[in-house]
Amino acid sequence: MMEWGRRNKRELVLMMHILLPLCVHWIAEEMTHSVLVDVTTTALCSGKSTCPEAIYINGLQQTIVGIFKMVVLPVLGQLSDDYGRKPLLLLTISTTIAPFTLLAINKSKPFVYAYYVLRTISFIISQGSIFCISAAYVADVLDDDKKTAGFSWMMGLFSASHVLGNVIARFLPGNYIFEVSIALLIFSPAYIILFLTETVTPAPKANQRLPLLRKVLKIVQQRYDSMKKAATVVMDSPTLKCITLVLFFYELGMSSIDTTLLYYLKAVFGFNKNQFSEILIVVGIGSIFSQLLVLPIISRFVGEKVVLCAALLSSTIYALLYGLAWAPWVPYLSAAFGVVNILVKPCTYAIISKASSSTDQGKTQGFIAGIQSISSLLSPLAMTPLTNLFLSKDAPFKCKGFSFVCASFSVAISFGIAWMLKPSPSTKTTEVGDSDVEAPLLT
Repeated sequence: MMEWGRRNKRELVLMMHILLPLCVHWIAEEMTHSVLVDVTTTALCSGKSTCPEAIYINGLQQTIVGIFKMVVLPVLGQLSDDYGRKPLLLLTISTTIAPFTLLAINKSKPFVYAYYVLRTISFIISQGSIFCISAAYVADVLDDDKKTAGFSWMMGLFSASHVLGNVIARFLPGNYIFEVSIALLIFSPAYIILFLTETVTPAPKANQRLPLLRKVLKIVQQRYDSMKKAATVVMDSPTLKCITLVLFFYELGMSSIDTTLLYYLKAVFGFNKNQFSEILIVVGIGSIFSQLLVLPIISRFVGEKVVLCAALLSSTIYALLYGLAWAPWVPYLSAAFGVVNILVKPCTYAIISKASSSTDQGKTQGFIAGIQSISSLLSPLAMTPLTNLFLSKDAPFKCKGFSFVCASFSVAISFGIAWMLKPSPSTKTTEVGDSDVEAPLLT
């Protein structure tokens, strides 16, 4: 009993040391979210209600990020297995500081363009990878029967951070938002350096006296072998293969909504920073309740598959309502479905983790996130021009949110695939037999 109590206490401390800096980081990012729309549209399309240039730049950014994330995300996941979670978290979390520093200095058009360049680089490194590496860390420190609750708490605090960030953005003057955000963004990596405990023992290094060319070739070969192994692990598991398809179609629809939603609401209903914050607060408050209290309880009775299907169905309705919004109150109604939508990620993290061995947590999470990035690449190629077309006077018919209606069909496909999902039992730790694949990068 005493040993069980000590183990629980240790798990709680380890979870706190990962969740606190993540929470602060998410607050810092979210508090800039609503004001960025006003800053970018003012700089790029001053005096206009619609800003096609801003929508196209965001679509281009998402496309570029999607291209590079296909490679970067799996590699970062593999590196976290080889070198540890802590250095990779430090790298990914720190990349957000520079872009917001530019906007704190100046919000003119050249600085906004420079912000987009640095933010694109930041997204390539951090978008998705923070979740993947954090999910692998949670899987390291928790037993299988606690993983769903652990992922639920992580995503619940993500929602709580969104609420706090939007409350700050709602009441803090716009001139101070970026300065406060930068201070919080610096706090997170500092906390990780001081308090986060590494959960991975790096593989032993081989002879370091190899010629430089052979060393480089060996690094490339190891990354290729490791990525091939990750692909094999996913493809050999019916559960992982199915969940990959679910997340592909889900991300294909939802990423297009995330990219253009606030610009769409500003163009159609004239929403500003305060109304953006209110909508995001509605989503965040409900999401806290659903993830911290509802998911850990109901998943024990119905399983992750049922909760995942309910969340995907809710996401379909969410997208459809935004697309057909006929009055300013409809987006608030649609936002209410975010209470259930948010359960998609913790459920998929739990399903992926339980279907993967302990030595492959980072690889499988990273590989599947890399597949999701393909959706992030494809989505803006179709949805960005479609959104601009139906917001313009040249629309073939009257439905300003038609791109969101199309996105709802993609999410509906993911719901159909998830319905056929058969979650596999938890996978025990496998023996590490392939030393070349599991070795560190520099050998």
